Parts: sequence; structure tokens; C-alpha cells
Amino acid sequence: MPIDPYILLLLGTVGLAALLPARGPAADVASGASTAAVALLFFLYGARLSTREALDGLRHWRLHVTVLACTFLVFPLLGLAARGLVPVILTHPLYQGLLFLTLVPSTVQSSIAFTSMARGNVPAAICAGSFSSLVGIVATPLLAASLLGGSGGGFSAGSLLKIVLQLLVPFLAGQLLRRWIGGFVTRHKKVLGLVDRGSILLVVYTAFSVGVVQGIWHQVSPARLGGLVVVEAVVLSVMLLLTWYGGKALRFGREDRIAIQFAGSKKSLAAGLPMASVLFGAQAALAVLPLMLFHQMQLIVCAVIAKRRAREAAEVSAPQSAAATRTAVGTGTRSG
Repeated sequence: MPIDPYILLLLGTVGLAALLPARGPAADVASGASTAAVALLFFLYGARLSTREALDGLRHWRLHVTVLACTFLVFPLLGLAARGLVPVILTHPLYQGLLFLTLVPSTVQSSIAFTSMARGNVPAAICAGSFSSLVGIVATPLLAASLLGGSGGGFSAGSLLKIVLQLLVPFLAGQLLRRWIGGFVTRHKKVLGLVDRGSILLVVYTAFSVGVVQGIWHQVSPARLGGLVVVEAVVLSVMLLLTWYGGKALRFGREDRIAIQFAGSKKSLAAGLPMASVLFGAQAALAVLPLMLFHQMQLIVCAVIAKRRAREAAEVSAPQSAAATRTAVGTGTRSG
């Protein structure tokens, strides 16, 4: 079972915030650095994302519409349905985090990796992830403002302006400057990847420092965490089944169904964490907890499924290869 090393770093950051939370002037410095880190993250997202490659994938529009519908329609509907679990299984803050999780865009890297492992349509997974990231820059904040605005999320016109300034403006700046800095970003992909992850760790430390100072761990019991894990497992199972059999009902081929399943059932930790810090402010700690748990869960489950799909593909291709070999040998014998 794959344990993402980055999850261990995130947990270590949470532990550091629990033991040594930023307070007073240090908290102000951490908050300012976190704000700058979020802007840098979205600038780099914009600089990396090739709009031309994403637009080239429009030829397979049915697949992309299906993935977007799963990500920004079906997932949020499941999140809204979970409202009935409050307060018996979930506390209201945990429910808000769960609902936010369902609004986050899909992943790019892991969707591509699992689709490739399962012998699916990798170009479609690349385009689907890119489209989801593009749409999520706008859709996630707007959906959050709409669905969480009346439930204590603290959203207002000022919050939306803050979202535009911290998320959308840096992203658009990265897109505009991609023509000149795209080569540099590509050449230094690994180094900038470390900058990405370091920035997210800073965001997590800042959010959980505020949460610790406010007594976050007194708001979440082990029983509530266990209930959250069970609910997330149900949500993930529903999405995995729906994307696979829904793709079949829509008459997609096997390779396309694999891309739909992995791109349509997963959520991006890299995009969700900085968004949560902007959207929730001081309440971000509880908001990101469901996303962190879901991220690790989806990696474990999707790795198992990808290996199973790969075995199925191998079993199907082996008889076909043998038949082709026998045909070739027979033709050669007759020719001889």
C-alpha cells in the first residue's frame, strides 16, 4: 500500500504546529509568508499549464465534460447529501471541510500516473486534469462561496476580492508570462516542485498554528475522526463505481473509462490546501483535515485498482498476441 511521503511531511508539519505554534509577531510573519506562498503557487501553476495543449484536447470533449461533471457536479451533490450526518457522525466544522473537499479540482500528476499504470488513455488524462485545474481556479471559490457562504464560512464580497487577488491574478500572470518563462519553468521543474511543496507546508503550518491557538484539537475526538474516514471511504467508493460504470453506460472505450475513473474520482491536495487557506482564514485547519485524509485514501485505493486494470489488460492482450503469432506462423508456413 503506497504511503505518500509528502503526507508524512504534512503530518510532521501539523505536529510541529501542535508543539510550537506561531504566536504574536511570529504568527503575523507566518501569515504574511503564507499569503505570499499562495500567490507564488498559483503563479507557478499558471506558468506551467500549457493552454495550447489543453485546447488541443477539445477533440475528445465528451470525455472532458464527463470528468468535469463528476468533479464539480456529482462530487458536490454527495457533499451536500452528507449534511444529514450532522451532528450525529460529523461536527459542523468537519462537514464544512468535507463539503469543501468535494469542490476541489481533480489531480493532474497522480491521475496521469495511475492511468498510465492501468494502460488507459494517458493523453486524455493529461487534458482532463488540465481542464479541471483551469476550471477549478474559478469554479472552486465560487462554489464554496455559494454552498458554504450561509453556513459560517465567513464569505463576503471582500472574501471574493481576496480570492481574486491571491489566486486568480497570480494564475493569469503566470499564463501571460508563460511565453517568456515557460522554458525556465520546464528546465527547473524539480526545483520548482520543491518550492511548491515547501510553500504548501508553510500554508499548513500557519493554518494549524492558528487552529492550535484556538483549541482545534478539543473540537475533534477520535470517534469523529473515525466517522469522517468512513464517510470519505463511502464517497470515494461511490465515485469510483460511478465513473467506471457510468463511462460504460456512456459507451466509452476501456482506455477512456480508465482515464475517466482516475481523473473523475480524485481531488487535488496541491490546489485544495492553498485555496482553503484563502477561503477559510482562521478556520482553515479543520477545513483541510478532510482533504488530507482523502488524499492518502485515494492514493492507496487507486493504486490497487490501477494494478488490477493492468492485469486485466495483460490477460486480454496475451491471447490476442498468441493468436496473432499463430496466424503469422501459419501464413509463413503456407508461403514456404
